[in-house]
Amino acid sequence: MKKRPDAWRDLKRTKKCQVLILGGGVNGAAVLRDLAYQGVDCVLVDKNDFVAGASSQSSRMIHGGLRYLENREFKLVREAVLERNRLLRYAPHYVFPLKTSIPIDSWFAGLLKSPLVFLGLPVTPGGRGAFVVKMGLMFYDFITRKQRRTPTHFLRSKKKALEEIPGLRENIVCTANYWDAWVSQAERLCVNMVKEACTVKPGTIALNYIDAEREDAGTVKLTDQTGGETALLEPDIVVNATGAWIDFTNAKLGAGTQFMGGTKGSHLVIDNKKLYDALGDRMVYYEHTDGRVCITFRFLDKVIMGSTDIKVENPDDADCEPSEVEYMITTLKGAFPKLEISPGDIVYQFCGVRPLPASNLDYTSRVSRSHHVGTSPPDKDRAFPIHSLIGGKWTTFGAFAREVTDALLEELGANRKKSIDEVCYTGAAGFPEREDEQKALVKKTAAEHELSEAYVGHLFSRYGMETETLAQAKSKDLAKPLKTLPGYSLGEIAWIVENECVEHLMDLVRRRSVIALLGDATGDVLTELAGVAGDLLGWDAGRRSREVADTLKEVRQKDS
Repeated sequence: MKKRPDAWRDLKRTKKCQVLILGGGVNGAAVLRDLAYQGVDCVLVDKNDFVAGASSQSSRMIHGGLRYLENREFKLVREAVLERNRLLRYAPHYVFPLKTSIPIDSWFAGLLKSPLVFLGLPVTPGGRGAFVVKMGLMFYDFITRKQRRTPTHFLRSKKKALEEIPGLRENIVCTANYWDAWVSQAERLCVNMVKEACTVKPGTIALNYIDAEREDAGTVKLTDQTGGETALLEPDIVVNATGAWIDFTNAKLGAGTQFMGGTKGSHLVIDNKKLYDALGDRMVYYEHTDGRVCITFRFLDKVIMGSTDIKVENPDDADCEPSEVEYMITTLKGAFPKLEISPGDIVYQFCGVRPLPASNLDYTSRVSRSHHVGTSPPDKDRAFPIHSLIGGKWTTFGAFAREVTDALLEELGANRKKSIDEVCYTGAAGFPEREDEQKALVKKTAAEHELSEAYVGHLFSRYGMETETLAQAKSKDLAKPLKTLPGYSLGEIAWIVENECVEHLMDLVRRRSVIALLGDATGDVLTELAGVAGDLLGWDAGRRSREVADTLKEVRQKDS
């Protein structure tokens, strides 16, 4: 990925491209990566920062979608499990198995209701007893048997379950247990796909903070929101990967669509040692009294829990409302009544809008999480087709990208040059599978570059095998920890700013790292980071102060 000013100059010189991708979230980035391996000339732009929408506001789960079985989405479950397993194998530095426990308070609840839900009849979901959950897990194990990378399910007695999960509510008969996965650095995985595309196919252009609108029949006007300059581009095809904003984006391109019916999902990041210790290495996947399913699990040194599922008209208006915070804390207290959990434990809260298809269903949980492409063909006012990426979820971005890429190649009259199903994601190639091998690699790297083993361990968790590239480039400055956040160094922050199109301080703390997500974006930390970034980006004192103030405002809005 080129420095942003260089990429903008390239874009102004580029008059035509085969594919223009709008949206730098996980789906847009994955399509760009796949097309780059096929040698297609692509430009990707985002009106905000890369991975600024739902892709950085997810639950961090990489899951097969157990509850989708209730909606008869067998194909989606098979696809999701296959993609989950691919990520476990080809992104092992970011994606990890996650044991999941479901507290169950009845043996036979749901024997009548679940079949009605399964048949699509208008009844409220919820009330699933051990027998129903057991049947679902047996089927889950059966349809995923050929792609198994995790153990099969089992039930745990009430006595043993309460011993394993201290503080869990006692009005249960057992827990059901199975495995899925979670992602530690979702934002880095997404940004790395953009960087990889630019490396694989020289000439690929990727830029954040670029607005797009139709100029004339065959031309899209691209406006740099950081400076106001414009460039004109003639694409053969436009891919609309703007998620919940798809219909708004299409309107600016001269195509009226009503594809989307997004719902917002709010989450909390919690700092509560007793809850952290009680969860251990598992996620608790529990049902609230209203039938809504919630999750809570360890995320690095904090706990993530969520989520809500509320329809929204305009994704720009979506936020985590106080009523949602109260609701989520209530559900968590219901699951762990013996633990003291309060709003004061919340260090961050976030809200993303799921890019779901338009639907008239009464229950948002029944709206399909599958994906498809909505096509707006050329017309007398627009010479290029627009392919809108509708639906999907983090787990299945790879499958969605392959589907879209194959369709685009056919439209362009080209053949697939390379399958990327078994191509490692950036930082994964050579990453040791065994824990003892990982520790040996950390020790060796730390000795070679005269760094502490603890810090090198952090680097490998954030960059995988790309740590060596970082260490070679910034070896001296990696030994200079930040005064306010010693888990990071001057060299690491400089490397991100120089190589990953950072334009604002919020980009750095929320979409190139998990600093804000973990509640660490304090005023002192932001001031120091603004100094490091400002020296590299030429910010004067006023710009540095504004960046700190703007970031503090945004962070506090999300954790207030």
